[in-house]
Amino acid sequence: MLDRKIYQMYKEGCDVSVFLRDQQRWIEDAQIIGIEGDIVVIRYEMEEDYENSSWEEFVRLESIGAVSRKLASVPKGYGEIPVSDDCPEAEQIYPRHEGD
Repeated sequence: MLDRKIYQMYKEGCDVSVFLRDQQRWIEDAQIIGIEGDIVVIRYEMEEDYENSSWEEFVRLESIGAVSRKLASVPKGYGEIPVSDDCPEAEQIYPRHEGD
């Protein structure tokens, strides 16, 4: 089942988080860029000491304990968070009518 989910996320090209059982660690904000046999290729970026680096790891399928996808995110900071009332009326699910 997990191998089908990994293949689906690979085809969608979405950002994923992968838990590696043998290393007991998560790889976050990664992309699955290839699958060949029982080898999964994962690409991700890390920031260490104000330096960004890009990594590719070749991982055996049986080493992957879990994979998840981010459904939504909220930006950090003190900015105004848009809500449904800020959408144009034509895009609202239940548009407001005058006099409501």
